[in-house]
Amino acid sequence: MLPITVIVSTYNAEAWLEKVLTGYALQTHPAFEVIVADDGSGPATAALVARMAATFPVPLRHVWHEDRGYRRQEILNRAIPLAAHGYLLFTDGDCIPRRDFVATHAQLAEPGRFLSGGYCKLDMATSTRINVDDIASGRCFEPGWLAAAGRLGASSRRKLGAGPLAARMLDAITPAGATFNNCNSSAWKSDLIAVNGYDERMKYGGPDRELGERLENAGVRGRQVRHRAICVHLDHARGYRTEESIRANLAIRAETRAQRRVWTPHGIVRQAANDDLQPVPARAADASATRR
Repeated sequence: MLPITVIVSTYNAEAWLEKVLTGYALQTHPAFEVIVADDGSGPATAALVARMAATFPVPLRHVWHEDRGYRRQEILNRAIPLAAHGYLLFTDGDCIPRRDFVATHAQLAEPGRFLSGGYCKLDMATSTRINVDDIASGRCFEPGWLAAAGRLGASSRRKLGAGPLAARMLDAITPAGATFNNCNSSAWKSDLIAVNGYDERMKYGGPDRELGERLENAGVRGRQVRHRAICVHLDHARGYRTEESIRANLAIRAETRAQRRVWTPHGIVRQAANDDLQPVPARAADASATRR
């Protein structure tokens, strides 16, 4: 049985995070831990994690750094070396996992691969409506129940409605690329450290994809699991998305592809020059600014 470290990124979204952690408390796979990688949330998030950790069925830890702007890649890089296990599953604090989510990643993990999943996107009305009973009963993963509660796209219906055989076939024929998606991807810790983790220059808009591209350059191939590893994505605003960050990230990704770069000097192990970067001024906490 493969032990797994689940790394959940979050920022000031306690209502969503509580639903997500409830999903992890109900997993069928017994051999895992959860690290909440917190990009500077206020005390309410720490209090929630501490309260849930007291009765959580597996180890639940909280890794935090101060709020100095969008620095999700930095807190994820801090969490990677702290993982107790050799296989890491990345997700977000707005993605509720189905009961077999961790088990699916554990069963499909193999050397020289990372797993590429997706999510089933919900609207705000449905996201708000889902409660602990809906998660425990599994209702929030039933296409009929979700469609009755709000809007549900065709792709999400297909993922949620596929049985084991159909899901495997759909993953084999889907035209979607097997990219590294922070909402639902897993990889070996040694492979992540070998490419030096996330590029910390990158803000919102593809830093996980860039990590996957460096893994591919290193010979670690993606494998599609979007119809088998199921989570539902709770709606939220993205006030941290800027055209400037998108353009800068696209330029970094283009360079990674052109140079077939494997290692980033702006990752887990940083060059000395990077330690002298000036801090970004702190911004007011925004409870609507869940970070993905």
